Amino acid sequence: MVLSKPLYNLLGAYFEQLFNHPVRTKSLTSCVIATSANYCSQKIAGSKKTNTDTLVAYGLFGLIFTGPLSHFFYQWLDRMTADSRFKPLLMLLGERTLFAPAITALSLYFITLFEGRSHEEGCSNLNDLYKMIVVNNWKYLTLPILINFKFVPPMLRVLVANIIGFCWIVFLSAKRRKAEILRRKAEEQRNS
Repeated sequence: MVLSKPLYNLLGAYFEQLFNHPVRTKSLTSCVIATSANYCSQKIAGSKKTNTDTLVAYGLFGLIFTGPLSHFFYQWLDRMTADSRFKPLLMLLGERTLFAPAITALSLYFITLFEGRSHEEGCSNLNDLYKMIVVNNWKYLTLPILINFKFVPPMLRVLVANIIGFCWIVFLSAKRRKAEILRRKAEEQRNS
């Protein structure tokens, strides 16, 4: 019971900030979630040393892209579907066909750039992983996102989306790391 008061106060402060400063709050929250999810992914993979370049890259992407873009996209999507009795399904369709593919492409390219790598490596990362990541996004996130749209009260949707996003970034980080290892091995074989 003692922990419930600090948790309640923290959630209250979060919701207040979300209401008063939605873009800033979503950007900072996305930054923290992306950074911590990447950190967890590195630890799950058994990394002895934390790759701070990827932590910074994921954090920057959350801060600059995910937070603001998700805010404005979902605001627009909510307005477009406001009068429909099929609102949750239309929102799901819009999110799955417009937002998911676009944010995936942006993340694969810009996270690579934010890690300090070249435009060519960003394009290569995009070419190598885009289709697989989008298909997995549709396969694994469609149901949780539908549940969020249909059953979660609007005030809590951002919080639930953050939990879904955390899990997704752990997955995305693992896939990018495996692709990087394969790319390095192929390059070493070409050079030897």
